[in-house]
Amino acid sequence: MAQRDHYEVLGVARGATPDEIKGAFRKLAAQHHPDKNPDDATAVVRFKELNASYQVLSDPNRRAMYDRLGHRAEDGSSPFGPNGPFAGGVVDISDIAVDGILGDLLGVFGVGKGDKGDVRIELGITFEEGAFGCEKEVGYDKVVDCKDCHGSGSAPGSRPEACPACAGRGRVRFQQGIFPIAVERVCSRCRGTGRVVVDPCRGCRGSGLMKERSTLSIAIPAGVEPNASRIVGGAGNRPRPSAPPGDLEVLIQIKPHAFFKRTGDDVTCQVPITFTQAALGAEVEVPTLDGKAKMRVPAGTQPGAVLRLKQKGIPRRTGIGRGDQLTEVTIEVPQKINEAQRTLLEQLAKELGEDVSAQRRTFMEKLKDLFG
Repeated sequence: MAQRDHYEVLGVARGATPDEIKGAFRKLAAQHHPDKNPDDATAVVRFKELNASYQVLSDPNRRAMYDRLGHRAEDGSSPFGPNGPFAGGVVDISDIAVDGILGDLLGVFGVGKGDKGDVRIELGITFEEGAFGCEKEVGYDKVVDCKDCHGSGSAPGSRPEACPACAGRGRVRFQQGIFPIAVERVCSRCRGTGRVVVDPCRGCRGSGLMKERSTLSIAIPAGVEPNASRIVGGAGNRPRPSAPPGDLEVLIQIKPHAFFKRTGDDVTCQVPITFTQAALGAEVEVPTLDGKAKMRVPAGTQPGAVLRLKQKGIPRRTGIGRGDQLTEVTIEVPQKINEAQRTLLEQLAKELGEDVSAQRRTFMEKLKDLFG
């Protein structure tokens, strides 16, 4: 059985007003309601038909699609049906529309279309501050509500008015060519607020926003990694008066140290010692993150040897213990010696003979094998 025309079902003309459609439905629904016709099996069918027609004609979008496509607009397989990509014949292009007007006064503050208001700054700290943690105060510029108009954009004593372009809806709808699709996007005149400024605030020129200098205390945890970041929610720019502020991201930059470098939770450094200290062994003074400390150099220590000072490194991020300090030993050779010193060194070399260095002996043997 062919489906009847919705206007015919309700008994109204195609140009009927919403009130005429509502009145016709109420009258017929009361007349054919199943509760009033318990002995009439067709009353249920008739009431369902009335309800279906009213659901279509009472919705401006669905009625417009029905006027263009007829019952095909209600077909579940149709792209304009309830489950289709163009349900109701409306396509929202707010996210893809490119409107030059949207790059308005906000561009003065460096806030562009689609900007969430996030701000990123760098904070330089010393090697020791990164190792043991600290609290630093940072200063930066951010966009906030205008102090004069409190974000309204209107001069004191005046108020924004309903946008005439969208009648205060904040969105506009238009027909796209010959296609039965109503395209909807954010109103470019009021930028989706539904309000327009008639008498602009002098402080913000109607944008509702201004820049101000802000200071914030940032807690840096012990053992923070280089280039780590700290996020402070809501401390960024306000991208537009109707939107919440973005976040502040603080990028941690650790300055180089005169002695130390970092390897994981360990610190490394180089310490020069004399030939006699390396040969005979000694206790030498070395720098650490905690200040000066004594380090035992075993007798016979070779150049490049690495000596470990336990628990003198970076505090572990787990909060338990610290890394170690790895101290590389370098041997200082005197550049100038007097005759007495030269005589003593020559006597020592003669006394030690070939045993002066096990590494040199091995090198000489390899050299002999190479050149015959």
